[in-house]
Amino acid sequence: MSFLSSLKKRSTLDAAIKQVAQARNSEAGKAEQLYKGAYQGFASVISDNLMMSDALYHWGFALLHEANGKPEVEAIEIYEDAISKFSFCLLMAPNYLGAAIDGGVAFMELGRISPEGSKAGLYGLAEDFFEKANNIQKGSAAYNLACIYALRNDEPACQQALQQAREFGSLPNLDNIQGDPDMDKVKQAEWFKEFIADVQAQPEPVREKLNNAEVVVDKSSFKLKKTEDFDYYS
Repeated sequence: MSFLSSLKKRSTLDAAIKQVAQARNSEAGKAEQLYKGAYQGFASVISDNLMMSDALYHWGFALLHEANGKPEVEAIEIYEDAISKFSFCLLMAPNYLGAAIDGGVAFMELGRISPEGSKAGLYGLAEDFFEKANNIQKGSAAYNLACIYALRNDEPACQQALQQAREFGSLPNLDNIQGDPDMDKVKQAEWFKEFIADVQAQPEPVREKLNNAEVVVDKSSFKLKKTEDFDYYS
């Protein structure tokens, strides 16, 4: 960070702190505006630090996977820690796709081991993260959303999300879909069986590596598809 950039961030931070002080002594409407202005200032100060964002994401990613196989009480704490890292990462880098997807995954995993009365709320928070991921890159979390809709037994939404996942290349392989317990409530639906059959009937595209991209070739067209560092479905 350059000296001038550092001074600018310091000035922005001081202004945000001043807004908080003013908000504490203001009427409700005025205070809300001041708080929002302060939050924007704080976010501006910590934004654009790619190395810190990467560190937070990978820290959260490690916690997410460490929680697997832990006793439930310990796992809950680890998942919550992972979520805090992904959330902070997104605060610093709002378009960090991995943090948006894995934050949702962490909430899903937390929901699975939480009391029944907490599951719906946690799945709702997961949905918020997945929607954010879809806003960053369309279709990137479509399958994750399909899982949430299936858990709610919302078949039309699930069907639409699966189609979107297929369209945008984020659909897992059929073994994973058919073995996914999140899909249990819709697996016997005719539309689901037809979807699986249709995917099975479609030949796999030929994939050839080209540096950091995959060339996806079919009979009529080809496109470049960015490869991901991690497999979110394993």
